[in-house]
This record gives sequence, C-alpha cells and structure tokens, in this order.
Amino acid sequence: MKRIILIAACTLLSMQAFAQLEPYQNPVIPREQRIQDLLQRLTLEEKIGLMMNGSKGVERLGIPDYDWWNEALHGVARAGLATVYPQAIGMAATFDPETHLQTFTYVSDEARAKYNDAQSKGNHGRYYGLSFWTPNINIFRDPRWGRGQETYGEDPYLTSMMGAATVRGLQGDNPDYYKTHACAKHFAVHSGPEWNRHSYNAVVTMRDLWETYLPAFQTLAVDAGVREFMGAYNSYEGDPCCGSEILLKEILRGKWDYQGLVVSDCGAINDFYLIGHHEKFPDAASSSANAVLTGTDIECGSAYRSLKEAIDNGYITEDDLDVSIRRILRGFFELGIFDPADMVPWSSMPYSNVDCQEHKDHALKVARESVVMLKNDGILPVRPEKVKKIAVIGPNANDEKMMLGNYNGIPSETVTILEGIQDAYPDAEVTYERGCDLVEGFVFVDPRAKRGLNTEIYMGLSEEEQAELRKKQQAELEAATPIPSENYTPEALAALAARAAEADVIFFVGGLSPFIEGEEMRVSIEGFKGGDREVIELPKIQGKVLKALHDTGKPVVFVLCSGSAVALDQNKDDYDALICAWYGGQAGGTAVGDVISGKVSPSGKLPVTFYKSTDQLPDFLDYDMDGRTYRYMTEEPLYPFGFGLSYASFSYGRAKLSSRSIKAGDTVTVKVRVKNRSKVDADEVVQVYVKRLGDAEAPVKALKAFQRIHVKAGESKVVTLELPASSFEYYDSELDDLTVKSGRYKILCGSSSSDRDLKARKLKID
Repeated sequence: MKRIILIAACTLLSMQAFAQLEPYQNPVIPREQRIQDLLQRLTLEEKIGLMMNGSKGVERLGIPDYDWWNEALHGVARAGLATVYPQAIGMAATFDPETHLQTFTYVSDEARAKYNDAQSKGNHGRYYGLSFWTPNINIFRDPRWGRGQETYGEDPYLTSMMGAATVRGLQGDNPDYYKTHACAKHFAVHSGPEWNRHSYNAVVTMRDLWETYLPAFQTLAVDAGVREFMGAYNSYEGDPCCGSEILLKEILRGKWDYQGLVVSDCGAINDFYLIGHHEKFPDAASSSANAVLTGTDIECGSAYRSLKEAIDNGYITEDDLDVSIRRILRGFFELGIFDPADMVPWSSMPYSNVDCQEHKDHALKVARESVVMLKNDGILPVRPEKVKKIAVIGPNANDEKMMLGNYNGIPSETVTILEGIQDAYPDAEVTYERGCDLVEGFVFVDPRAKRGLNTEIYMGLSEEEQAELRKKQQAELEAATPIPSENYTPEALAALAARAAEADVIFFVGGLSPFIEGEEMRVSIEGFKGGDREVIELPKIQGKVLKALHDTGKPVVFVLCSGSAVALDQNKDDYDALICAWYGGQAGGTAVGDVISGKVSPSGKLPVTFYKSTDQLPDFLDYDMDGRTYRYMTEEPLYPFGFGLSYASFSYGRAKLSSRSIKAGDTVTVKVRVKNRSKVDADEVVQVYVKRLGDAEAPVKALKAFQRIHVKAGESKVVTLELPASSFEYYDSELDDLTVKSGRYKILCGSSSSDRDLKARKLKID
C-alpha cells in the first residue's frame, strides 16, 4: 500500500513539474499539439535552418543542432567502430528476412549506443544521429550498375521483404518512440549509370513503373511504415525526382498517403538548375521552391539557403514551408530528442553494445548464409583431414578493405579470405601469392589515402586514429605496387601455375572490388566507367590466371568476390567449383573457410541473374524491363536467379494448393514437402513463383513467396507458404495502379527460378 501511495505521489510531482513547462516541452501533451506550439514560436530564418540535413539548432527553444545524414547500409557506417555485416547484396542472398530483422535490430542497438555516447560528449555532428539513410531498395536491373551492391537484388518481392525487415529492425516496435528512422531510397526509377545520374531522364512504361520500380517503395511506405524517403538524382518523365509531381505528390503523398519526411539526395536540388545537369530551373531559389512544393522537406546540400529569396520573389510562402516544418518537428519528437531520457527507451544503451560478441557472432551467421555455391564438380567440401598443402592465389585473397564493401563502418577485426582458409586448415601448409591484379597493371588501394584526404573509412575516427590509419594505408600503397606486365607473359603464368601445382588444391580468390564498382567513382580503366562496368565479363588477366591454374590438373576452387553478377561463360571450364562470397563483411573470410571445409553447408541463393555474357544485356541506358532479369529474360542464363547449390540433396514433392479456383482478393495456401536425401544437415530456400497465362506483357514468372528452412539429414518437412491477393496484382491502365487480375495462372514451386527446378500447379481466379 505504501508503495502504491509513493508511486502516486511521484506521478503527481511529475505532472506538476510538467505543468510548469511550455506546451511544446510537456511530454504528456498530445504530440501534434506540441508540434503546433513549437512551430508558431519559430522565425522564418529558424525554419529554413531546420530544413537542411545539418539542421541548425535554436538555442532559445532548446532545439539542438542535428544532422539528418547518417548511414547504416550493412552496419552503422562512417562513425568509427561498428559491427560490419555482409554488403546488402550478400544479405539479400540469404533469403532470410527473419535473420535480417535481427541484423538491423542489432544495428539500431549500436546506433542508439553511439548516439548516447556522442550526446554525452556534446557531439551533434554528422553520422552520430538517429536518422539512417538506408535501405537502398532500387531494383538492380542491370549488373553494370556499380551501386547495385547496395541493393537487395533484381526482384521486387525479395527487395520488399528484405527492405521491410530493415525498416522494422531499425525503427523498432515501441508504440511511443521510434528507435531510429529508416529511409527508403532512391525514389524511384533509379539504377545507374552513375556517370550521368545528375542529368539523366528516365522514361519507362507505366507497367514497368508499377510492376518493377515501385512495389518495394510501396511496401515500405504503406506496410512497413518507413519514416523517411529519399529522392533520386535523375529525372523521371522530364522532372527531377526530388521535384516530381508524379512521384512525390500524386503517388507518394497522394495514393499512398505518406506522412513521413522526404529528403533529397546530396546535391540533388542543385542539379535542378546547374548547367550540364537537369537545367529545369534558372537558379537555386526557384529550384528550392519547386522541391518544397512537391514535398521534399529536407535538403542535403546548400540550395535551401535560398528559400528566403524564394519567398521574397513570391515563388513560395512561409505557410508552404510550415508543411515541411511540421514533418521535421514530428521527426524530432518521435525520436525522443525533446523528451526526458528516462521516458525514451534505449537512452541508457551502453557503448559496450557496439561490436559486442553477440553482434560479431551474428555477423558470422549472416556471412555463412550469404555464401552461394554455383558449381561443384565433387571437389567441395575440402575436408581438413584430406589435404596437406593448399595454394591460395588471387587479388582479393588478402584484401581486408574489399571485404567491407562501401558505406561501411570499421570493425575491430576483419578476417580476410586467406585468413579464413588458414583458420579452416590449421594443420595444412597454406601458401599465398597475389598472382595478378584485378585488372592488369592496376592495384586498387584507395589513391586518396596517399593524399591524406578524409575518405569514407576515416569518418568518425579521432585525429589520432585517422593519422594512424593514413600511416598504415600509405605503407600498403607503397607495398602494393602493380604486378609488372612481364609477370603476365605465358612463361610467367606457367611458373605461377607450377608453384601452385605443388598443392593438393588451389583456391583462386578474384572478382571485383568496391574500389572499381561503386558510387560515381573516378575509375576509368578498360571495362569500367565512373563506378559502373561497361562489360560484365571477368577481367581478362584473371581469366588467364584461372586457366593456367586449371591446366595444372589440380582441382581449382574459384572464390568470387563482387557486389554484382559477373559473366563467366568464357571461364566456366577453368574451375571445378565456384563460390560466390560477395563482400562478406568482417566475418566473410571465416564464412568462406567454414563453407569450403564443410563445417557448414552453403545455403545462399542468387538475388540476381548471372548472365553468360554482356551480349545478353539490353542497352544500359534503357530502363525498359524487356529482356532484363529473370522476370523478363527468355534466354538461358549461366546461373539463374534464386539458384544456389548445397552439400545436401533436396527433393521436392508436388505442391498442393488450398484451392485450384479462387475469387479475386482471396489468399491461396501452398504446401510442399521437402526431403533431405543426404547425410548432411542443411538449409534450403523454398521458392514460389507466379506466372500469369495469356498476358504477353506479364513477367515470365515472378517470385511471390519464399521460406528458408533447416532440414536434418534424412528428414522431410512440409512447408506452408501463402500467396495473398497482392501476389496476383498487375498494372491496370484504367485505374493507373495495380489490381488483382482474374484469369489463369501457374503456381511454380522449387529451389530456383529455373524451369528445371520448378514444379507447376494451375490456378484460376474469377
């Protein structure tokens, strides 16, 4: 009884204390009233100051400085120490939204811990806030796009599921406050090229817009409740995306009733008027007015400084700005920035949470699940007890930075693939040679390191840590000179192969690197342009080395590291096994060692199509989906979307549908029995595709359900998957939207998108 009285007394005292506050300061008053109260206290100059990514604080009102620009693509990025998970494309290969949700729950734990620590030190700077500009849910329509590594692949449904898990993990499930903000980017028709993104105008059919480019954004806006959107650099239908009436007003704010924040990509508003860019408006003032009026609330850049001029010129009114200011203030309130710490969950999250052992263990789990085995002529697994000498060769074998991808944090330790192999075979003699560069004559150590610039990997480090890192990079740069051309002669390659032939097995670790594929990069070498690729074949010198190694007669395992599909048709006979390891994060090397040694069975599936050659690709500048990705490709690829081998052998029974005939709007349940016919416990990803019959413009097939399962040796499992009404939605020109279409369908169930891996059942929708 005394305890109840004490609690009641404390509550009364708190209420009395809150009553002394201004309305906007009082956490017990409804949030919208607080927003309105604070809004009316702001001057015009203060409002404009809040509309930059580096929001200017208002000391007289207790509004702190805040930078909305923070990164967490695969772990908290650019803020020093953090757990680094596989690059996004690698996480997509897990086909595991449940684990992905846990990944970003851990990421948001570290984000809150870092924010708390920064606040205690008075640090309100960039990369230490709570609004994270991730996930990138653009469709990876073409493997030449350098930023495709940041996405969840080429399929709208997989992208939707992984993107929604990212959002829920970052934002949390507290009813009163968001743990952090997530941001869906880049809205909407955007996927390269990088070199012309500031001037390019994307034009697509309405069917491609609604069936390919918009579904993931709609899922995040409507179902996952993402709190921020970011507009793209390019134009869509003649209007810059950050000022698009169609995208922002008609679709996002209109059809989807989106109430959250919209931010610009960095410098995108300047593209509205700069010569050689979109040149849609004459100056910064008119461009800024257009962006605000169409719904872009926060600018990353400098153009919004001209908003006072825009008001003076009559382009926009202060009331127009208030629409955005309300959203910005709401963002502050829902993150708990204005409220007492003891009211906000996670305010006491300790820094010890960052890079803790639990998160490290999880990074290894994700890395293991991301590894995709694409070929195995009986070579793998290479059991430790069966091998005495191993040769590891290749430009990516001992590259720590390659493992981290782009938009990354700094882990306390990164295991390279060479180290992962050494750890997996402690009793074997492991020799290592770089053998060749990624591309002949080039060594991709960041050239900016030599000049001591504040590169991405320096972000968030102290001056002492930066100096130490520069010193280390300078030493690496001087040591990592290009392999001389004479080392690529037939005689030199033969000598390299002869040394490797002394081993029982050869691991060639090659592919690409974040230093040659990425965001608007200053890379101009044969086959590469501005961060993109001009051809998708494996660089020629790597192919020569692979062939020389394979000609020894010793088994060759190709460990391919990349953020995108690599065409290997010309190399397919020069390796006995192929492992796709992506950019595997801090534990990627351990994961590769675990897979090749048989400690775990590979279980990743391709989130992109591996084409045979560049010749199978349409024009990179053309955003039309015809012939692109597994959904519209009629030719046979080298390795299909959804494909991935295992050490286990799975057999699928014929799927059973809950009904063979349904009404539009109904859900269909699919049940299929999966049996592990091997002696190896392993994971499998069961996939369900939908094919609409009698519609020549519909996708060849489209993924609509999947589930990762663990099946023990000899065990059978019945897997149940649901196809909701949205699985049968297609574009309707009269509605200018998606709608469920009646007619005949095939429901295809199996282990990949390839017809030979699928079994079909027919379905009718009335």
